[in-house]
Amino acid sequence: MTLEIEPQLLAVEPGYRNVLRVRLAAALLAVTTGAIAIDQLLLRATTLHGVLTALVPLFAIISIAVVPQRIYRRLGYRLAGEMLHSVHGWTFHTDTLVPFVRVQHLDVTRGLLDKLFGTASLVVHTAGTHNSTVTINGLSPERAAEIRDVIREHVRSDVA
Repeated sequence: MTLEIEPQLLAVEPGYRNVLRVRLAAALLAVTTGAIAIDQLLLRATTLHGVLTALVPLFAIISIAVVPQRIYRRLGYRLAGEMLHSVHGWTFHTDTLVPFVRVQHLDVTRGLLDKLFGTASLVVHTAGTHNSTVTINGLSPERAAEIRDVIREHVRSDVA
């Protein structure tokens, strides 16, 4: 299988924004519930009563609307010759190049949310200890399998 060298980074699947939204909503639901409980149980007799109950849910709603889109826009990948190039990170930017000759093992994974929104992750395990696992989230299942197969063929041809 031959895949053309991509001249620029490719975006992940649009459905991955929904995966990010649901994950963030679940985390913020726990934070919001805790803040409301603190507000109702510990701050009832203070002048701050009601502040957490009003502000934390508002913060959560704004975060769910803004953060996944910002994360999504900063995800990208490409095959560059015999290297896999992965970029991610909004607050902390990571730009990773993985030479195919360093690849030890490849996985395509799909969790419940991935299945629901039509995405998958390619997990590339490399030789070494530091940053020995590179994950590209938000690929279509077909694209993840295609990239896995391309890398696997390169690894086989290097061994032979």
